[in-house]
Amino acid sequence: MVRWWHVRRRRPKAVRMERQDVIILGGGLVGLTLGIALARHGIMAAVIDPADPDRMLASGFDGRASAVASAPWRMLDAIGVGAYLQGRGCPIDAIRVQDGLSPESLMFEPSADDGALGYMFENRDLRIALDTTARAADGLTLLRPARPVDVRRDLDGVRVTLADGREVAGSLLIGAEGRQSPTREAAGITCARWSYDHVAMIASIAHEKPHGNVAYEIFYTAGPFAILPLVDDAEGRHRSALVWTVDKKHAPAMLGLPDRAYQAEAEKRMGGMLGAVSLISPRSSYPLGFHHAARITDTRLALVGDAAHGIHPIAGQGVNLGYRDVAALTEVLVEGMRLGLDPGDAQLLDRYQRWRSLDSFMVAASTDGLTRLFGIPGRTARTVRRIGLGAVQRLGPLKGRFMAEARGETGKLPRLLQGMAI
Repeated sequence: MVRWWHVRRRRPKAVRMERQDVIILGGGLVGLTLGIALARHGIMAAVIDPADPDRMLASGFDGRASAVASAPWRMLDAIGVGAYLQGRGCPIDAIRVQDGLSPESLMFEPSADDGALGYMFENRDLRIALDTTARAADGLTLLRPARPVDVRRDLDGVRVTLADGREVAGSLLIGAEGRQSPTREAAGITCARWSYDHVAMIASIAHEKPHGNVAYEIFYTAGPFAILPLVDDAEGRHRSALVWTVDKKHAPAMLGLPDRAYQAEAEKRMGGMLGAVSLISPRSSYPLGFHHAARITDTRLALVGDAAHGIHPIAGQGVNLGYRDVAALTEVLVEGMRLGLDPGDAQLLDRYQRWRSLDSFMVAASTDGLTRLFGIPGRTARTVRRIGLGAVQRLGPLKGRFMAEARGETGKLPRLLQGMAI
């Protein structure tokens, strides 16, 4: 038996037991999506999260936004979330990759028939859409805010005791609490991890010229500088989200710059391509690191999203990797339960482990390699990078592979990522 988080000596005299098929710890973008996907397919699930949803959904734009690749977008649409996001996302019609402000660049432009590479959403809009869908989903229990104080797993099932004395029992536990997942740590699952000694500064800007639905990834030796298109606001201002990577030792000074100086530095790194810019959101930051769990399953346990893997935001694949986990795990559980198997059955968990491990590792390794490649200083390295960008631009099959990865369409695609119910 695996047991942890046991902080109370006594149980309350009156205990209310709730029975579910699956218990999800963590109600962020990935955890809540998983709960909705399972409920849509008749699997009873509970999402437990200590955060107050009203606070998380409070008005105001904090500058944080996410790129949802085209395949995960099809999943969100298929499970009913897309209906609440219509008109909220900015299509990414092209991605331009360049080394500094060199004219030599790599342009990913799908054909008109293929549709957008993905969509940029403000995180608040994503949270509102997920919350609205989750509240209306039959078979999905939302326990928020609720804090687990005792979690037990054994061959017979899972039991979670909450701080208010309620107990939730189930057949499978999902760890979806993010990078510092206590569920992963308690299960003794080791992680390969390291820090990049860089900080990502997040902000949103209004700019003079339209972005044309193009996302820019400009690589500097100090780190990548991403400009991600957002929809125009109510006043008609053109907007983009910035993910600006700087050396950790320079981050305090950069974050402390007055708005005018910050805007001037941003314009300089953009080469004036979008004209004059102005900040329209608070600035925030977070340290950059890499981690990849040695395994993503244990006895009646599966990990999804950042609990399983955390990568550099260089290619905007963080939340999309989590959505791939959701699609694969949902398909595994739905098909297994239709055959009469328990959702915590070791065979099903082994299938999920095999399906997701290689894909997530390859994406993680690719983003780590790109980060290191573009961080090498010197004229020779810069020349090699620019020649490489030009070569990829001219090689159709290789370029197509990169575009498929950006869409989230590599490997064996779960049906939800194809926009189909299971």
